[in-house]
Amino acid sequence: MQVALAAVTRNKGAPGIDGITTEEIKQVMQEQWPRIKQEILDGKYCPSPVRRVEIPKPDGSGVRQLGIPTVMDRIIQQAIHQELVLDFDPAFSQYSYGFRPKRSAQQAVLQAQAYIREGCEWVVDIDLEKFFDKVNHDMLMARVARRVKDKKILLLIRKFLQAGIMEDGLVKATEEGTPQGGPLSPLLSNIMLDDFDRELEKRGLRFARYADDCNIYVKSEKAGKRVMEAAVRYLTEKLKLKVNQKKSAVDNPWNRKFLGFTFTKGKELGWIEVHESRVKRLKDKIKGITKGMRGSKLTDSIRKRLMPITRGWANYFGIAEERGVFEKLDRWIRRKIRDILWRQWKRPRTRYKRLVGLGLTKHTAKKWANSSKGPWRMSRSYAMHNAVSNGVIEAMGYTSMASIVRARSQ
Repeated sequence: MQVALAAVTRNKGAPGIDGITTEEIKQVMQEQWPRIKQEILDGKYCPSPVRRVEIPKPDGSGVRQLGIPTVMDRIIQQAIHQELVLDFDPAFSQYSYGFRPKRSAQQAVLQAQAYIREGCEWVVDIDLEKFFDKVNHDMLMARVARRVKDKKILLLIRKFLQAGIMEDGLVKATEEGTPQGGPLSPLLSNIMLDDFDRELEKRGLRFARYADDCNIYVKSEKAGKRVMEAAVRYLTEKLKLKVNQKKSAVDNPWNRKFLGFTFTKGKELGWIEVHESRVKRLKDKIKGITKGMRGSKLTDSIRKRLMPITRGWANYFGIAEERGVFEKLDRWIRRKIRDILWRQWKRPRTRYKRLVGLGLTKHTAKKWANSSKGPWRMSRSYAMHNAVSNGVIEAMGYTSMASIVRARSQ
């Protein structure tokens, strides 16, 4: 429980319906834990309903519904997860990569690349529709019970599944699904889909799965269509899951997206690239951040607001073999910073002083300070590129994504 408490408080996160935060939970634990512990041992503990939160999907195709348990319930779920993962994880397929110790999305992408380079130039891309919302509780609990024999733990897990949702002040029952947002849900999703993994292995198919995102690689379109039909039949009939037919397809890997990446026939077959949709998503996010940086101290904003985003993005996508995307984004971000500076300087007199202070001659500074061009056009001007060089921007706190990727690969 101490390990679980540390993990949940470290992850922070929003409070549940009781309003208790991760900062307050230690005091609450000291006061209430003896009672809660006894309720768990007696099989009488009842989790609170989760708080429903809707967040827009990155591609703008609607909203994703998250269920946020109370911090106390998150701690109990985390404790259960810590024990179950020791038993379940070693038995999972080696081609399952999501939410598992020492496994990552990048490993799944590299496995997919290996299949493509073996000559599998067709992919069966399966999209499960609202997977976390549609899991059948009885089927899931039957799979948990294969390894968990303690009836009180089985009852507690089912109570978490059926805790209900607090929405608009009313509690709604949950008869299916595992609410996204709880520490236990990712492990339960892997338990549910492990039978599917075993079925694919039994058929000798090449696949890589990350949570509910599964790609199967074959050598012909005909084989792909046959595999798609069999996979959909198994998922719908055996696991009672729903496949999104619009988003699922049999196609070449370079026409599809897998975990934010795609593959090309570039320098060699299966060349890994960042998918264009993820580049657009990053730009949209940075536009929102930089807009809020205009009225603040720029060096602080770069270090505290911008860099956590760009560093995380570079570390995630650093396995991409097409590195030009990082350099292009760096140029665009540096231009955004120059744009902000020009806006902050506002008056021609201030701009003149700043440009001279940054090394331009008085004649050149005067010419550009009085320019009628807008901030975005000025951000790529001779004056701003020379006065606010890449080195100056680096000194302000910006580390280029290209350099992060290079350091990561060494």
